[in-house]
Amino acid sequence: MSWSTRFRRRQYIKGSLWIAPLVGVLAATLLAVIIDGIEHRVTLPEVWQFSADTASTFLSILAGASVSLIGFVITVSVLVVQISMANLTPRSLRLWYRDPMLKTVLAVLTGTFMFTFAELRRITPEQVPNVGVIVAGFAQVASILVFLLFLDHFIHRLRPVSVAEMTAEAAKKIVAESSAFREPPNQAADVALPTSEPSSIVPSVSPGVIQAVDEAGLVSWAASRGCVVVLPLAVGDFVAEGDTIAEIHGSSEQTADAAASIQGMVAIGFERTIDQDPAFALRIMVDISTRALSPAINDPSTAVQLLARIADLLRSIGKTELRVPARLRDGKGEIRLLLAVPGWEDYLMLGLTEIRQYGGDSIQVVRALRKHLEDLHREVLPQHRPAVEEELRRLEAEVQLRFAESPDIDRARGHDAQGIGGPQANT
Repeated sequence: MSWSTRFRRRQYIKGSLWIAPLVGVLAATLLAVIIDGIEHRVTLPEVWQFSADTASTFLSILAGASVSLIGFVITVSVLVVQISMANLTPRSLRLWYRDPMLKTVLAVLTGTFMFTFAELRRITPEQVPNVGVIVAGFAQVASILVFLLFLDHFIHRLRPVSVAEMTAEAAKKIVAESSAFREPPNQAADVALPTSEPSSIVPSVSPGVIQAVDEAGLVSWAASRGCVVVLPLAVGDFVAEGDTIAEIHGSSEQTADAAASIQGMVAIGFERTIDQDPAFALRIMVDISTRALSPAINDPSTAVQLLARIADLLRSIGKTELRVPARLRDGKGEIRLLLAVPGWEDYLMLGLTEIRQYGGDSIQVVRALRKHLEDLHREVLPQHRPAVEEELRRLEAEVQLRFAESPDIDRARGHDAQGIGGPQANT
C-alpha cells in the first residue's frame, strides 16, 4: 500500500461519522458478553435485584432515551452544518465532522443502546440480568453527561473566534514542525539547483487537489538514485489528470515503476486539508472575516477578532527561514527534494489583502490592520520586513482613498489592536 493511499485512508477515518459508532457497538457487544460471564458468578444484595417486569421496563426506557439522544445529536450536527454554511465558511465544515467530541458522543450513545438492547433480550421470567441492568443504568448516566459536554462544546465552537483559534493553532503546529519551512543554519548556503530539462516527468493519474506529500519518502527515494525531485505545484493546488506533479533531474530511470513510486508519495484528494497546508488555515480565517464584512452581515468586530488570530499565525510564519522553493536534504546534506511553497509575501497577501479590501471603509478594521502590521514589522525576520512595509504603504493608500473627504481620516490613520476603544487608540 502506497503512502498516498494510507494518507487518504487516514483522512477518511478522521472524517467519517460511522466508524466511531461502530466501535461503540462492538465494544458494547463485547461488554455484554463479559457481563454475562460475571452474572453467574456474582450474587447481588436483594436491594440490587429486579423483577423481570421492572428490569424490562427500565431497560426499555433506557433504550428509548439512547435513541432520542442520538436523534438530538444528529439534529444539532445538522444545525451546525447550516450555521457554518451561512455564517462562517463551507471550508470550516471539515473541522466539525473531524471533531473528537462528536465521535465520542456518538460512540457512547450507540454503545449504550446496544448494551441495553443486549441485556433486554436476556430477560426471562426465570432469570434477570441484575448486573447488566445496573451497568446499563450507569452507562445511561454517562451518556447524559457526555451529551451535555457535547452540547456545551459545540455551542462554544459555533463562535467564529473559536473556529479561528482552532484553525490557527493547527497551522502554527505545522509551521513549527515541518522541515519545509526552514533550512538548518549550517546548511543555509545556496547550492547549484537543477536548471536543465528534467530527465523524466511524473504525471498525475487523477484530477484533484494535492493534499500532502511524503517529504521523507521522496528524499529517501531521490537519495537512493542520486537525483533531485522537483514538485512544481504546491500543496493545495489543483491538478488535472495528466498534469505534471513531479520532475526528476539527474536520473536515467524512466520506468513506470519509478513514476508509480512518486505518484504513491503525493496524496491527491477532492478538497484541501490543513495537514501540510497552513495557507488553507489562513484561507478559512480570511473567508470568515470577509463574510463578516459583507453588507448583509456588517460585523467588523468579528473581522477584527479573527484578524488578531491571522496576525498571530503570520507572526509564526514570519519568524521562520522561508526558502522558495523549500529545499529538503538527505543525511549527507545534499538537496534531494524541491517543494513549491508560498513565500512570505504570498502568506501576507493572503492573510490581509481581502480584509483590507472589504473592510477598508471601517475605521475599526483599518486601525486594527495598522496595529498588527506594525507589530509584524517589529517581530518578523529582517528579510521579511520590506513586504510588511509594502502592506503598510498599501493600507495608507487605501485609507487615503476611502477617507480623503471624511472628518475621521485622522482616526482611520491610528492604530489600535481592538480597532476602536483599545488602550493604544492613538491617532
